[in-house]
Amino acid sequence: MADTPTDVTVNAPRRPTFTVAGLWTDVLGRLGVRALQLLLVGAVAGLLIFALLRLTVVVIPALIAIILACALWPLVRLTRRVMPKMLAAWTVFLGSLLVLGGVGTALVFSVINEWSTLVDQAVQGFNELRQVAEDIMSTMGITIDQQQIDGAIDTVTSFLTSSQFGTGAAMTLSAAGSFITGLVLLLVMLFFFLKDGDRIWAFFISWTPLHFRDNWIASGDKAMQTFGGYIRGTAIIAAVDAVGITIALLVLQVPLALPLGVVVFLGGFIPIVGATIAGALATLVALVANGPIVAVIVLAAVILVQQLESNFLQPVVMAQTLHLHALVILTALTAGTVLSGIVGAVLAVPLVAVAWGVIKVWTGRDEGAEGSAIDDAQDEIAAAHGRRTQDTHDDADADDAAPENTSDAEAAAEDAEVNPPNQ
Repeated sequence: MADTPTDVTVNAPRRPTFTVAGLWTDVLGRLGVRALQLLLVGAVAGLLIFALLRLTVVVIPALIAIILACALWPLVRLTRRVMPKMLAAWTVFLGSLLVLGGVGTALVFSVINEWSTLVDQAVQGFNELRQVAEDIMSTMGITIDQQQIDGAIDTVTSFLTSSQFGTGAAMTLSAAGSFITGLVLLLVMLFFFLKDGDRIWAFFISWTPLHFRDNWIASGDKAMQTFGGYIRGTAIIAAVDAVGITIALLVLQVPLALPLGVVVFLGGFIPIVGATIAGALATLVALVANGPIVAVIVLAAVILVQQLESNFLQPVVMAQTLHLHALVILTALTAGTVLSGIVGAVLAVPLVAVAWGVIKVWTGRDEGAEGSAIDDAQDEIAAAHGRRTQDTHDDADADDAAPENTSDAEAAAEDAEVNPPNQ
């Protein structure tokens, strides 16, 4: 007797509801695979960062040399038109050293010439501030006797003459040796990048796959434009800030006007916070040396110069270079400071800007496509919000109309009971 369809269905093997393959194909499985990929990428990136941090004597000079070479490369190409490649590299290299050396020499001699005056004014200003602080604390009922002050001075003196301070001085000498080593390595790398930078980049490009070579070349161009434009634009903006504030300090006869101007110039290379800290330092020196009225005038001049720079000069100079949100800049500054101190703060922003530019090249968002993609996403968000709002209104209208329809149905049922239809 043949099996009925019911028997065949009952006796057929049932497909298991749980399979190993299903663990990797459902939503949770796909999320697990992606999380595993992210963990692997994060582990590789962490190991790379750890290795770079262990080799800061080599990595930091190399990064600074690359950035400076990108900034100076237009001069190299210009000089190569009229002189051999070697001579062009030496000309740009030595010219840069002469400019930087001249600035450093002017800074040192300015400090030496005005140091004694500044010390005397600083002592006088410190005594005045101390007297004001004692008056305020006595008004608030807080008293600090001379014995406590002498005890604090003795503590500082004993620390300066202790073995711990000697150990710190030894560490300072070691840091100075590392700085000199890194500086020499930086200069050597910078010269070779100026001389053979195009050949070095061509060597790396020759090892890339052909089907990705265009993206690699575009990434290199984007990195060079970002590094060079960032350094040149930041130097122009920092120079304008430094000149404006230095003129104000010279007019007000604040000591160390030229060194403070150099500090303002160097602080301009740390976005957002660098110029603010440098301006605060200039104001503090004016307060100690010239009194509160001059300090207020210096503060007003600093605020005025920085507002003119941020609202008028920076949008023109940096319009095509730095496309980063202020929150991203602050995050990069914090991370760079934690990882490598002041050098990390200086290098963090251009490195993040280059990384974002390379990502845009590989994702097809370069050359203005990013702005249109963001605008399209905003339009889609607004459209989705409008659809949800309309659906909510439709549901509310349906709920309002539901009681009326129920009343009509009940009335029809009652009428049917009173007047039954003819059988």
